[in-house]
Formats: sequence, C-alpha cells, structure tokens
Amino acid sequence: MTSSTTTPLFEAKAASAPGKVLLAGGYLVLDRGYNGLVFGLNARIHVCVEPIRMKSGVTLSEIIVRSPQFKSANWEYGYRLTEGDGGVSVTQLQASHDIPISRNPFVETALSYALTYITTHLPHSTISPSSITILAASPYYSNPGKPLPNSTSDFLNFDVPLNQAHKTGLGSSAALVTSFTAAVLSYYLPKSIFDLETEAGRQILHNLAQASHCAAQGKVGSGFDIASAVYGSCLYRRFSPALLSATGEPASPGFAARLKSLVENSEKQWDTEITKSAIEMPQGLRLLMCDVDCGSQTPGMVKQVLAWRKENQVEADKLWNELQSGNEEFARELTALAGQEPVARDYTTVRDVIVKNRTLIRQMSTASNVPIEPPQQTALIDAASKVPGVIGGMVPGAGGYDAFVLLIEDKVEVIDALKKLYGGWKVDDEGDDGVKIGKVGVLGVREDMVGARREETALYKEWTV
Repeated sequence: MTSSTTTPLFEAKAASAPGKVLLAGGYLVLDRGYNGLVFGLNARIHVCVEPIRMKSGVTLSEIIVRSPQFKSANWEYGYRLTEGDGGVSVTQLQASHDIPISRNPFVETALSYALTYITTHLPHSTISPSSITILAASPYYSNPGKPLPNSTSDFLNFDVPLNQAHKTGLGSSAALVTSFTAAVLSYYLPKSIFDLETEAGRQILHNLAQASHCAAQGKVGSGFDIASAVYGSCLYRRFSPALLSATGEPASPGFAARLKSLVENSEKQWDTEITKSAIEMPQGLRLLMCDVDCGSQTPGMVKQVLAWRKENQVEADKLWNELQSGNEEFARELTALAGQEPVARDYTTVRDVIVKNRTLIRQMSTASNVPIEPPQQTALIDAASKVPGVIGGMVPGAGGYDAFVLLIEDKVEVIDALKKLYGGWKVDDEGDDGVKIGKVGVLGVREDMVGARREETALYKEWTV
C-alpha cells in the first residue's frame, strides 16, 4: 500500500459529530428492556483528512493524525493489508527515539476498522497516505483555551498535553470516533459507496462507529453516545450485546468479511431502535450544560451499579421500572409542550416529573453506594431550580461529577442569572466521597437535533499542515 506522487489523488474531506447528553435513561439504557432520551449537543468534534504531498520518487505508507490544540498530540501509523482476509493492520510508529509512544486507542481502532471496511469495497486499490487533523469545540474541556494569534478560528489552543485536559463529560470519544470514521470513509470511498448525507450512509457510519468504539473501549457499551453522534437527538434502545461478539479481532482470518457483513447489516442482525420523531425540544426552551471541573470515572460507576442490581434484582427492577415510566412521561410532556404556544404553557407537570425522577435517582445512588447525584450536584441543581425561568435540572447519563444539565427558558436574562449564581458559588470542602468540585461554569452548549454532517475544509485552514 504505497503511493508516490507530487499531485494529490484525493480531495480533502471533513466531517463533524455532536456531543451528547443522556437526559433520561442513565443506567437503564444498558438494558434492552428500557430506552434512553438522548440529545445531541452543538459542541462538535471535527476531523479533516488531506493528502500528504510528497516529492516525486518518495514512497510513503503512513497516515499522520494530529490534534494540534494540545501539546505533542501526534500519532503516526503504518498500515498493511493482512493475509487471510484479515483486513488492515495498523501499527503506531515512533516519531523519535527520544519520545515514547503515547497510544490513542480510539484513533488507532477507528483507523483500522475504517481502512478495513474501505478495502472490502476497493480490494485492488492503493490506500494513499494522508494527514488527519482533529479539532474539538472548547466546551469539551474545562481547561481555559486561547485563540491562535490573529485568528478567526473558533477553535482554541489548550496548550496542555492531552492527558492533562479535563473533560466535561460531553461524549468526546463517541463524537471523535464518529467524525473520524465519517471523514476517512468520505475521503477514500466514492460517493456511490458512502455518502454521509443519505440514510444508507448514516447507517453504515452508525454500525461501523459502534463496532470500533466498542472495540476501543474493550467492552460493549450501550451505544447511545454513538447513536446521537450519528443521528443527533433521538429516543434510543440499545442493540443486543452479542451482536458484536462474533466480529473477532482485526487481522484475524476473515475479519474483513465479517466486518463488512456487520456494517452493511447483510444478515439483518442489528436490533437497535433509534427514533428521532419521538423527541422534540419545544420552541422557547433549551438545554444548558454546567461544568464543575471535576469529572467522573464512568466505567467504574456503571460496574458498581450493575453489580448492585444483580444482587438486588427485585428492588432494582422496581426502581428501574419507575424510572422508565418517569422518563416516558418526561418525553411525552416535552412533546406536548412543543405543540403549545409559549405564552399558553404550564410547566408544572414537567417540573414535577423532573423532581420525581431525581428522587428515584438518589434512591438508586444510596442503595448502590454510587454517587449518581452527589450532594454537591444536588445543591447546585436545587439552587438553579429556584432561578426564574429554570424548569429543572438533573445529572445526566451515569451521573457523578460530569457536567450537569438544566432545562430553561431560552432567554438571555435566565442565563445571566445562572452565571451570576454560579460565579459566586462557594465550593465547600470535599464531600463524604472524597471529591471536591472545582469552579462551576456555564458552558456555551445547547441541544442539537442534527447528527454527523459534512463540513467545508476551509474551516480548518489555520490548523491543518
């Protein structure tokens, strides 16, 4: 798989995908018997793929990936087609003997899976080298960022190594894998095979991104974050976990054919339910994300809650069924409000539903001994709920100390009041769980109904090589 040319054979391509907030259905969404209400967010991760321009006579079989908002966030990969229909094997290269290799499993796995899928359609074509740039909207991180000098770009330079960036919990890994996969497929495949703007293209993207994201995590997640990254806001019911178990490892005999069958759903095995029509944000309302500059270890929390559920099945099922009913009522109330004029609305019912669901979540938190809605977050949300124009709030998804979400009237004065409230928020000593929250900030993020989309490459000219 080599190329030697002075003229680019491919045109630069770019794609973006939104972050997410699981507004209702945290933990429940892990079980196919329940669903989750997930909103996409207008904080996006962007990926741009360009040709590597080489001098005549130079041969190169490399793909270079950069995340230039962070220090030393560069990964170079060699790649080769393996025997026995094993697909494309990707190997990280050491840029310098003085610099140890720092792996990025999400990038590496997404690249391997995407290139493997590409070769199933273009088996006799050369995969040319390329340069891939990853850029993230600033709300994904609590770190303060600075614009480039004399720049018109919306992207900020965080000026820290990636492992020192404080994530806010908006779903960066799913948005990364989705936008990365979309951009790579768009770059290497003709539109007749993959077109992001078609339903068939979005299904290919969803299935491939789910497979590579799960592989990169080393486990099968519920997949709601990938679903919202691809489709935007939706009501989501997960796929059966066994679906991905038969795919096997990259480079194993027959992996490419199995992956192609899985991605194109040739055996009709995908049982995911993604319903966009079931979710709508009423005009005049919006979501607002607030960050506590702390973050949670979500996998450990999930493991502990599931262990509690297994040992206390009757109690847990009763609680989960009550939460499911509350979540369904919440979705119905939002839909009902969307059909009413703002001046005629009464928010009493939706407020009551939010309060009831939060009570149930705190019961689960106490029973499982997992800080799903920690006292520090409870105090923050309760205080916000007293601000005029705030309908209610909750800790989304798995909860903990990631960014929390408020449902508010879409008015400047409401946001200003919340900024004033949290700007003077007194952070007490660490809680009983040993965690002390950091500065409370209002993120410039709201819901986004649109999922993965094609972007114009001119947006990134100040960041690309």
